[in-house]
Amino acid sequence: MSRRRSEEERVGAHTHGHGEGHDGHAHGVAENADRRWLSLALALITSFMLVEVVIGVIARSVALLSDAAHMLTDAAAIVLALIAIRLSARPARGGYTYGLKRAEILSAQANGLSLLLFGLLLGYEAVERLVDPPEVTGGLTLITALVGVAVNIAATWCMSKANRSSLNVEGAFQHVLNDLYAFIATAISGLVVVTTGFARADAIAALVAIALMLKAGVQLVRASGRVLLEAAPAGVEPDEVGNRLVSHDEVVEVHDLHVWQITSGEVSLSAHVLVAPLGDCHAVRQGLEEVLEREYGITHTTLQVDHADEHTSPPQSLGGHYDAGAPRAEHCLTAHGPVHRAAPDDH
Repeated sequence: MSRRRSEEERVGAHTHGHGEGHDGHAHGVAENADRRWLSLALALITSFMLVEVVIGVIARSVALLSDAAHMLTDAAAIVLALIAIRLSARPARGGYTYGLKRAEILSAQANGLSLLLFGLLLGYEAVERLVDPPEVTGGLTLITALVGVAVNIAATWCMSKANRSSLNVEGAFQHVLNDLYAFIATAISGLVVVTTGFARADAIAALVAIALMLKAGVQLVRASGRVLLEAAPAGVEPDEVGNRLVSHDEVVEVHDLHVWQITSGEVSLSAHVLVAPLGDCHAVRQGLEEVLEREYGITHTTLQVDHADEHTSPPQSLGGHYDAGAPRAEHCLTAHGPVHRAAPDDH
C-alpha cells in the first residue's frame, strides 16, 4: 500500500507548487503574520531573559542561568527564523535557481548546533555544582521561575500562531516549549530549596533543562542535516515510490529516481522513466504526475520519459509482444540509485 501524507502536509506541498497568483498572495500574507507573532514572542523572551540573568547572578542559581542561556538560544532561533523568512521570500535569480529557500534550513542547523554547545557548557557547570553545591537563594529562584513560566506560556502561544510547517519556526517553537518545561523544573527546585534546604536541587533542575536543550539540538541538527544532504523527506520511501511508478501502465523501467526537500514542505522529485516502444510518453508522464500528487502530495516533479529502444530493451517476439522479463542492457551505465523494472506480467 502506498504511504500517504497527511492532509495538512499535502496542503503545505501544494502551497509551494508551480502556480502563483492567489496562492502566492496568501503565502505573502502568512509570512507577514508569522513575522508579527515571532517578533512579539522575541520581545517577551528577550525582556525576561535580561532580568533573569541579573537575578540568577544575585541568587547564585545555575538553574536560572541555564534557563537564561536556553532563552538566549530561543531568542537567537526566532531572530534566525525572521531573517530566514525574509531571505526565502526573495525570488530566484542568477545562480540561485531555487532562490534562498535553504536559508531556513541553515537557520535550523545553526540553531541546533548552538543548543548542543550551550548544553555541553552548562552541563559541565551543573555537574560541578552538583558535586560542590554553593548556597542558593531558593525564594528568589522560585519567584523568578514562576514568572518565567508565565512568560514562556505567553511566548509559546504567540509562536503557535505562526506557520509551524517551517522547520526553523517549528524548531524555535519547540525551544520555547522546552524552556517552559525547564522553568517548571526550576520552580520545583526553588521550592525544594526553600522547604528543605537541599541546595543540589538547583543543579538537578539545571541538568533537566540541559537534557531538554540537547534533545532539541539533536533533533534540529538531524532534521536540517537530512535536508542539506538531499535525503528523502520523512514519510516518503524512494523505493516504494519507484515501485509504484513502475507499476503504471506502459512503464517498463524507472531509474535515477531522486526525492528531496528544497526547504520545509517543498518536496521535489525527478526520475528517468522508460516506456514500452509503442507507449504514449505524454500520457504516461501525465498519469505519473497525477499519482505522485494524489498519493504522495508531490507536485514539483521533473520526469524524463523516453521509449525503451532495441539497445536498452529485450527484443519483441514474432507477434510484436514486448517481453519485459527478458535480459536487457542498462539504459544508464552509471544510474544513480536502484533501478526499478516492471514485472514480466505487467506489460
